Amino acid sequence: MKNPLIAIMMGSKNDHSIMKGAAEILDEFEIGYESVVLSAHRAPDETLRYIENAKSKGIEVIIAGAGGAAHLPGMAAAKTSLPVIGVPINASPLNGLDALLSIVQMPSGIPVATVGINNSKNAALLAIRILSGKYSDIQKKLDKFIDNQRQKILDTKLD
Repeated sequence: MKNPLIAIMMGSKNDHSIMKGAAEILDEFEIGYESVVLSAHRAPDETLRYIENAKSKGIEVIIAGAGGAAHLPGMAAAKTSLPVIGVPINASPLNGLDALLSIVQMPSGIPVATVGINNSKNAALLAIRILSGKYSDIQKKLDKFIDNQRQKILDTKLD
């Protein structure tokens, strides 16, 4: 696989079933990524070290999935200038609303782009859009992807 441009972070192995959607999209676009399980609460030092070293490893965008209190995306945004995309995960009795509100309500000066609950595929597509301004090959693949989506709608036939 190519050198990773995107980091996919998640707070536990249980989040992988949701976050693998991002990996599938990145595989489709042939964009290098690395997936890691690190917890803002259970392994804070290691998580901070990973975030602080991401840029020097060539990472250009971080996708961070989290449920419940959902601190991982905010922690990432607080420790790097890289774009961070938060994926709220339905991992509590509140059906992911707690995670959604936690991620979107970041304090001024610490932005985290946020997608819908459990929607890691859109997180990957947003990361791809961010990278497309720098990489023409990614832009071409994105243009083709968007055109294919449009064509599927136009080709839809109702019985």
